[in-house]
Amino acid sequence: MATPVFQAWGPFPGVRRSDNQTGDWDAVGQTRNPDLTDGSTADERLTELTPPHSFAYELTNFTGPLRHLIAGVRGEWTFTPDGETTVVRWTYEFKPLPGRVGLFRLVVAPLWRLYAKASLQRAVRAAEHDVRARASV
Repeated sequence: MATPVFQAWGPFPGVRRSDNQTGDWDAVGQTRNPDLTDGSTADERLTELTPPHSFAYELTNFTGPLRHLIAGVRGEWTFTPDGETTVVRWTYEFKPLPGRVGLFRLVVAPLWRLYAKASLQRAVRAAEHDVRARASV
């Protein structure tokens, strides 16, 4: 079953789980392998961590269709307090393979923005649900 946040959409698979995780995902250099709903995997490495404000990671060695388009991805989540709320920002930097930049910009990037927006909305809803659940205990 896909996680509630990263569900399959359009050409992008969802994330079922992460395998082979080293540590509690709380230190730079730790790794894991996302298991995707299309049967593919990737290598993920935590590259930056500043609790509770931000973390960044890199994805490489895709085994699915993305392996034909990109060498890797760098993602970063930041959490900035704003009064009673928190501003959440998720940025992604794709590293297209040589000769794939145009295809990536015209086709993949616009679709990715839609996928990322929906995933971010699900992440916010999941976090809000967790906060409400903890508050009621």
